[in-house]
Amino acid sequence: MRSICVNVTVVVVSLAAAVAQAGQDTWVSPSHPVATGQAPSMKVQLLSETPTGKTYAVIFYKGDEAFSGLSDFARQYNVPAAHFTAIGALNGATVAWFDPSRKMYKAIPIRGQVEVLSMIGDIALYKGKPVVHTHMVVGYPDGSTRGGHILEAHVSPTLEVMVTVANTPMHKRFDPETDLTLIDPAVHE
Repeated sequence: MRSICVNVTVVVVSLAAAVAQAGQDTWVSPSHPVATGQAPSMKVQLLSETPTGKTYAVIFYKGDEAFSGLSDFARQYNVPAAHFTAIGALNGATVAWFDPSRKMYKAIPIRGQVEVLSMIGDIALYKGKPVVHTHMVVGYPDGSTRGGHILEAHVSPTLEVMVTVANTPMHKRFDPETDLTLIDPAVHE
């Protein structure tokens, strides 16, 4: 049974790669599901704690998928609101650009080994559950860059994320004009 699952995964990934190579755009819904449990080597260290919140180092290692791991961290640590920054390196990723007329993200593949020059994001609650929103810019060996909204990021060898968690919850609401969930300070779920 396990080999069947692996083969199906390979076929799906190969199909996506073939579509991208054929020059056809891949579009992803804003409500796409986020995988869980894809960062088994993730380590978390509490760096400081104050009456208003906590600061954590969330460290990923080779083979971890960082977006999944950040989502797992937010759920496991019951994060009501946060912002974060990161640096490190990846071997493959998918970022995206949002097209408001389609209400969809255009997938942008990042192939090979790249440096994470900047990764920033936030965590807020939607329907009582933490949701990670993050963007990054990566650098190639020739100094060129690519960036966008993160869909997946495969760590190699490390990604160092510094997360500042606030005790006061931040909430998102669904925006029917864009089909996105947007932070709204007026929402107090």
